[in-house]
Amino acid sequence: MPDAAASPSKTPWGAVLLFCMLFFIFGFVTWLNGPLITFVKLAFNLTDVEAFLVPSVFYLSYFFLALPAAFILRATGLKRGMALGLFIMGLGAAGFGQFATMRIFPGALTSLFIIGAGVSLLQTASNPYISVLGPIESGAQRIAVMGIFNKFAGFLAPILVGTFILHGLGQFEADVNAAANPAAKEAILNAFAARIHTPYMLMAALMAVLAVFTWFSPLPALGDDSNPDSGKGSRFAYIQMLFGFLAIFFYVGAEVMAGDAITTYANGFGLPLEMTKYFTSGTLVAMLVGYVVGLISIPRFISQEKYLNLSAILGIVLTLAAFLTKGYVSVAFVALLGFANAMMWPAIFPLGIRGLGKLTEFGGALLVMGIAGGAVIPQLFAHLKEVYPFQLVFMGLMVVCYAYILFFSLFATAAGKKTLTGPVPSDV
Repeated sequence: MPDAAASPSKTPWGAVLLFCMLFFIFGFVTWLNGPLITFVKLAFNLTDVEAFLVPSVFYLSYFFLALPAAFILRATGLKRGMALGLFIMGLGAAGFGQFATMRIFPGALTSLFIIGAGVSLLQTASNPYISVLGPIESGAQRIAVMGIFNKFAGFLAPILVGTFILHGLGQFEADVNAAANPAAKEAILNAFAARIHTPYMLMAALMAVLAVFTWFSPLPALGDDSNPDSGKGSRFAYIQMLFGFLAIFFYVGAEVMAGDAITTYANGFGLPLEMTKYFTSGTLVAMLVGYVVGLISIPRFISQEKYLNLSAILGIVLTLAAFLTKGYVSVAFVALLGFANAMMWPAIFPLGIRGLGKLTEFGGALLVMGIAGGAVIPQLFAHLKEVYPFQLVFMGLMVVCYAYILFFSLFATAAGKKTLTGPVPSDV
């Protein structure tokens, strides 16, 4: 894995474009979780808590597999590890298509965990690499370029699923309710579940092709981590890495709440399913705009730390606005959280691994583990809204997430200034 100390002075944009293609792929897979919550709830006749196991098992795979992924990448190398990740994703996609069609929910969840395992391998490789594929000060800018591809894929995913799989939900519900007997109801549910089979089998085949392509793709070698003097990190860097882990945890939780949970949030107002199935795309449009703004602004007009400060504050403001309004207006404020969220990952990740030296690989894996926040925060929402008003629960969880991210940003800013202008901490 590359060493942050060996970052080149200029960004090799050809390599960045290769990573953009990969981010498009696992962005598409990741943002399928939102519409899949609706799909499994209907196809398997589940409660909201049960349906929210979809993002939970997907994001928990990061927590369990990010550190093993770092060791795998040590053994396989970057290209082969990424190709392996794509192949694993393909296996998971094929399994999900098959188990979902058969309406075997544990098998479907296991397949989603396997998809997440493949994505975690790709994330563990690509995020630290792209952060040091040029000057670390512009790491957020490079990740933002990938984020545009990632979130454009996320914009497409709910539209395609809504059009080809979740179409006719009103008639589907009417047919289920009007079923003459349990056998007739099961036949309707089986036919609905079967809609997922062909898209996921095609996705599995595409992953296999991309795995081969990635295997033979050229990537630049970055630095020489055999130099022991260039590989040491400071105590500040280690503390910042741990705080960065929690920042990623809360950020991904907030991102999934604004994107995947927006449909459930909208359903709380009684809005029609034919409309709510597309709302995740609204969040992704806001994120795309946020990425473009961040790409233009960082670091040309504002540092990634200051932009992160403003993003966290905006997240709190929009969350409160959603709480104080109702219906489509409230949902619109939730979708606008995508703009506030857009540049958080691109800013948090380079800050979280800043100054780690030869521990950049470990730090990157630890930060990727923080993606488990996407499993925990939405599950808290699903459980707590059964007891308390859903808007109050949403507001409480999101304010906590953004408040911590603001703390991390302020800490990282202070730590960076102390490293540059104050006494240099002792090496560990």
